[in-house]
Amino acid sequence: MSTALFGFLTVVALAFALVFGAIAGVYVKRLGDRPTTPIREEIGSAKKVLTKVRKRQPVSRDELDFAKQITADRSSLMTLSIPGALFSVGCFYVFGSLYHLHGATPSERTFLGVFPMLASINFTTQILRSARLRRRLRKMA
Repeated sequence: MSTALFGFLTVVALAFALVFGAIAGVYVKRLGDRPTTPIREEIGSAKKVLTKVRKRQPVSRDELDFAKQITADRSSLMTLSIPGALFSVGCFYVFGSLYHLHGATPSERTFLGVFPMLASINFTTQILRSARLRRRLRKMA
């Protein structure tokens, strides 16, 4: 019984990984096709601008527009497809390993899939923390 369950969960996790991966690919392609601005070309500019917003430091008009664009991008539901794909890949690895073992005691390799799952949770919290800055940006405008 458990073998069939793990086989089914493996297929479901693969399907989710493919769907989320396709959505993430479309989203990243859209972001890449945008015209660039001088502030966007600087290395570390997003972190610098968002830190200024978090600390409520004064920002220029270009920086404010850039911060609004960043928070709008990170507030999109399509953004969450990236950690969703990562989490699904971790689930696929874990369930696939358990299916392969046919119900035997899990080995260390089974738990390797937990690392992308934890990374996706961290990634999601970072996205949500950045998206919360939208309210502060409205007050700054």
